[in-house]
Amino acid sequence: MSGAVIGHLSPTVALQSNGTGSVTACAACGQVLGPAADPWKEHAVRRETSLAAAGGPAYDTGYEGVLLRQFFCPSCAALLDTETATERDPVLIDRLAEGG
Repeated sequence: MSGAVIGHLSPTVALQSNGTGSVTACAACGQVLGPAADPWKEHAVRRETSLAAAGGPAYDTGYEGVLLRQFFCPSCAALLDTETATERDPVLIDRLAEGG
């Protein structure tokens, strides 16, 4: 399930060599999330909650469409990333810059 770690996109998402290329994987358990060239969040479990419900009154923006998106490993349920967005916003794509 896991290959040799060759880097990280973040503290929670590793880059691994699988012998034929590189993949993204959960840094906690090694679960492969897909080819490194693909958006890894498409292979994670996603939960969306209104920001007001997630953080309580202090986080209530007064606009119902503001969400907390959470992305979890499909194997070990480790929290891999979060983002705030409106309902219409696309998911942010995390990737390495060319050459590093």
